[in-house]
Amino acid sequence: MKNGAVSRLPAFAAPVLVGMLVLAGWEALVRLKGLPSYVLPGPVEIVETLFRDRAVLLPALASTLRTTLMALLAAVGLGGAMAVALSLSKGLERSLFPYAVILQVTPVVSIAPLIILWIGDVGTALLVCAWLVAFFPILANTMIGLNSVDPNLADLFRLYRASTARTLLLLRLPTALPYFLAGLRISGGLALIGAVVAEFVAGSAGSDSGLAWRILEAGYQLRIPRMFAALLLISLSGVAIHLATSGLARALLRRRYDGGVERDA
Repeated sequence: MKNGAVSRLPAFAAPVLVGMLVLAGWEALVRLKGLPSYVLPGPVEIVETLFRDRAVLLPALASTLRTTLMALLAAVGLGGAMAVALSLSKGLERSLFPYAVILQVTPVVSIAPLIILWIGDVGTALLVCAWLVAFFPILANTMIGLNSVDPNLADLFRLYRASTARTLLLLRLPTALPYFLAGLRISGGLALIGAVVAEFVAGSAGSDSGLAWRILEAGYQLRIPRMFAALLLISLSGVAIHLATSGLARALLRRRYDGGVERDA
């Protein structure tokens, strides 16, 4: 009976409980030790700072999210298109894919100053940096999916003399969809990381400055609660992006799941 009751609990109950315990312990530690806020603020003070400084933090959040989402859309468009092109031509794949790997393994923090210098416009440079981080998972996962077609189905399409375009549309792209969605979930978080790292490197202030600049600014001014509040917004944004991409994946693959294991269960 107990095991049945536990199994009926929502999936998020356990992590929420653990999180509440950690936050309660954190708050208790700060209060019992009498730690000053410039050393370690408590969760209550961080939330209070978030509401008090929302006029500064929320526009910064909007700027960071704008860069993140634009970079993710560019990664989806260019990464998906390039994956299709490379999968259709082995020569093109051998020629260009190694350079995509080089871009992936090169730390964006090391090339961000050059990108900012070459492009000139800080906003565009931040977008390019975030795109570089998010691009490769889309490309690599989609290529794996496009090349993972069932050989028997591929033979059937060839037997019926299906054109390359028809085979791509009816066989290879549906096969690649789960792989593409897996890459999308990875790239969503990486786009946010790339945007924040690029903002740290750029260190630009002004009305369009992102959360990374607000973190740097708070550190310079020893406003540690504001720094933690900005970090909280970044973390919540990452969670929201992950939930959104996971929800999109479940929605697009629902028919496949309904026809498989879940229905049998």
